[in-house]
Amino acid sequence: MRIRIIWEGKTKNPGLAALQADYAKRIGRFGEISIEELAVPRGGAARGKKSSIAERRLLEKLRGATKVVLDPRGREWSSEEFAEWLGQQAVHGRNELVFLIGGPDGISQTVREEADLLLSLSRMTLTTDWARALLLEQIYRGFSILRGYPYAR
Repeated sequence: MRIRIIWEGKTKNPGLAALQADYAKRIGRFGEISIEELAVPRGGAARGKKSSIAERRLLEKLRGATKVVLDPRGREWSSEEFAEWLGQQAVHGRNELVFLIGGPDGISQTVREEADLLLSLSRMTLTTDWARALLLEQIYRGFSILRGYPYAR
């Protein structure tokens, strides 16, 4: 199963960028992973029009993938529950699992409605840089739980 993580913008904090790279490398031992950084739309009034075009292109590109949108109103799971869900995705033959993380303005309603799952990492507010690092850590932890590795304890 391929894991694809798409987020808006670049990680500004070099320490968190290094942590994200470390977890992405660790996840790579379990399967294919790719991280895509989308350009942040600029401009006031024109932003809405550009965003909707970019959203349609993104959703078309993700057709057939299981789409997980990080959203504060989404499901909250323990690490074990998340690991179980990851395992079920693999068992059900999902080819690609895509996690979408919005920028400071979040994810649009259009993209949220197309999601297969809305997932909340915490009820607390996280910066996008921290949310990225936490998601990668939980994916790694999930695979570690599934394999019975001691990291998960």
